[in-house]
Amino acid sequence: MKRSYLTFAVAAVAVGGLAAAAAWAVAPEKDRNTPASWPYEIKNGKRVPRVPRVVNADGSWTEEVRQGNCTVTRTGRDGEVREVRKCD
Repeated sequence: MKRSYLTFAVAAVAVGGLAAAAAWAVAPEKDRNTPASWPYEIKNGKRVPRVPRVVNADGSWTEEVRQGNCTVTRTGRDGEVREVRKCD
């Protein structure tokens, strides 16, 4: 009888340990950030180029991205975002 309790206790600890390990392995995946010095971010397991943002003294900002033959410039200030597309 004591042997069955011991087996049950060991099995319960093992299952609890596996559940904790699985939760620990999944949780940091969402919280991980790529370092600011890297030229890309990881989103959905893929590398996505980081968009360089220039912040001006008045709080406005500008991002410029190439999409094929076009250049997309996004600027914003006080919650307003303006997008300009120039295609070659």
